[in-house]
Amino acid sequence: MNITGTIDRPLTHDPKKQAPMKPSTSELAGSATPDFTTTGANDSRQNRTREMQLIPEALARAHMHDMLQGAEQERRAARVATARRMQRRAERASMRARRALAMAVMQ
Repeated sequence: MNITGTIDRPLTHDPKKQAPMKPSTSELAGSATPDFTTTGANDSRQNRTREMQLIPEALARAHMHDMLQGAEQERRAARVATARRMQRRAERASMRARRALAMAVMQ
């Protein structure tokens, strides 16, 4: 069963695979409308298709950029917290050393 497409339901939506339109017999050859190629329309469709295909890539790239920035921010926050913890530990060690020195001097 070989069914051809109609205008409302074409066999394929790809303009390159569709059959070219034939001029009607009622039109005179060399009429006022010159023959033109639709490469510009096809190119714009292809560009649009290419742009549409690249949108998820751009979204993924933006998402990864955000994720990397968030991870870097978390690493910075962890470094700051570690530095504060180390500073408190150093201060406690310094106070113990002072106390031990004072005890040694007092005896």
